[in-house]
Amino acid sequence: MNGEPITISITRTVDPERAREVAAWARAGQDLLSTSPGYLGSGWIRPDPSSPEWHMLFRFADAESLASWEASPERAWWVASAHGLVEDARMERRTGIEGWFDEPSSVEVIEAGTPFAPPRWKQMISIFIVFYPLSLGANALWGTLLADWPLWSRALVSVLTLTPIMTYFALPMVTRALRPWLQRRPTPRAA
Repeated sequence: MNGEPITISITRTVDPERAREVAAWARAGQDLLSTSPGYLGSGWIRPDPSSPEWHMLFRFADAESLASWEASPERAWWVASAHGLVEDARMERRTGIEGWFDEPSSVEVIEAGTPFAPPRWKQMISIFIVFYPLSLGANALWGTLLADWPLWSRALVSVLTLTPIMTYFALPMVTRALRPWLQRRPTPRAA
């Protein structure tokens, strides 16, 4: 058994209001783990986005390398830094490959900074706020300066000048200003 890979499964209970802090703590732990001799991989999963249970799986090449990690000062610091953030509920040790594939069978991988995508109608309003005044200004400017050019060439000049302005300046500025509105999640309606 000493030479077989070992998978550790730890279930931790997380206050949903502190999920972002716990996600940062989890990434720090994975960074520390990844430098340990014998480390084979790790990940965080949970049954669904609102679940207070987070499951950490990590795998070492053998019992000796796992024991070194468990006795390391890095691990002691990392575990201590979670005081008040998470509660350990259950820990299991498994050998062989089956440790990666046990329950929970339906999982969501916790990834760093998965952003909330605003609804399309909010995206459309944000783009309109930028595009309409820029388009109006460009048409007024190019309409007088390039009046004798064919339509396709005026449109090309307009697109070539407005696209970088929208992409690198105007849209980022407007989305920063509208971020609280864009990132506001819909409130569940009572049934």
